[in-house]
Amino acid sequence: MRQAIETTEAPAPIGPYSQAILANGFVFVSGQIPLDPETGAVAGSDIAAQTQQVMKNLKTILHAAGSSLDRTVKTTVFLANLDDFPRFNQVYAEFLGTAKPARATVEVSRLPKGVLLQVDAIALVSA
Repeated sequence: MRQAIETTEAPAPIGPYSQAILANGFVFVSGQIPLDPETGAVAGSDIAAQTQQVMKNLKTILHAAGSSLDRTVKTTVFLANLDDFPRFNQVYAEFLGTAKPARATVEVSRLPKGVLLQVDAIALVSA
């Protein structure tokens, strides 16, 4: 089974991809940038505000797929500047339960719309 997940409560894709794909008990969430779903504008100018919006977007998409941040098994984090890593971690940790997902974090030279980060996720849907 393979099913596209769409919700108007998270930013619409800005390219030819789905917000997420549900497949075989997992949901694969596309990289989320800090776009406000109501306005389409970048939310905030610092790493803390942008991280909060990214995590809200991930949470919303996971919920639409029947999952949650607590069921996330892997994330990939793309930061425009690794100097933002400590502050990113503080905000990121506020959104996750005690069993933190596996994660890879890399610095990249450029992200869509000039944002400071992008995060994708893989989570369990069924037990």
